[in-house]
Amino acid sequence: MEQPESSDTPLDHVRAVVFDTDGVITDSARVHAAAWKEAFDAYLRAHPPADPAQRRPFDVQDDYLRHVDGKSRLDGAAAFLASRGADTSEAAVREVAADKEERFTRRLREQGVEAYPGTVRLVRALRAAGTSLAAASASRHAGELLTRAGVRDLFDVLVDGGEAARLGLKGKPAPDLFLTAADRLGVPADRAAVVEDALAGVEAGRRGGFALVVGVDRAATGDSADRLRRHGADIVVRDLAELLGEEPK
Repeated sequence: MEQPESSDTPLDHVRAVVFDTDGVITDSARVHAAAWKEAFDAYLRAHPPADPAQRRPFDVQDDYLRHVDGKSRLDGAAAFLASRGADTSEAAVREVAADKEERFTRRLREQGVEAYPGTVRLVRALRAAGTSLAAASASRHAGELLTRAGVRDLFDVLVDGGEAARLGLKGKPAPDLFLTAADRLGVPADRAAVVEDALAGVEAGRRGGFALVVGVDRAATGDSADRLRRHGADIVVRDLAELLGEEPK
């Protein structure tokens, strides 16, 4: 019989770990980014900003990380439109957000998602060590994503975008989502860790007073790692398998 993996990581001193979903547990961030690009580019073509320099297409790395990643659909849509000097009225924001939702849902059904192997190994090691685990996401699709990736049963608690809306939780960089997850695990923030790939997410972990904030730098380009640290990450890795002493792949 295969023996469970054991934990020997910088997370050993915490009692619980809250993992962001998109880009940390599953590779769904790429699907979100692609859907946002299609929606924003279509909107910019239909409603070009007055400044020609602001009409450039949405960048799936820089624009996504700066304005959208880790945020709710409405907050992300509003932040990007504001960055381009575009209409940020409620109607405009909802139009783009709804378009993105339709495109994302279609892509999800066509392409599916997978869990990052390094994350799964770390999660199994933490479970074997008795660490309580939660998944959190601003997306209403988090439960479906985790189930499709075959990892939903690895987490004791899930707090997703639907639950956040029901409870009236503030979006990242406010720490509400993570604090709610930790509370449901029965562990105070100063005895728990947050694992995030988004700038807004690591800032939320810092604001929430978590014992450790781990930033996941999937992009590994330019100053992406430094930006995660500046926003609140105590540790930055390219893949969570590094916390088990493995080399990034």
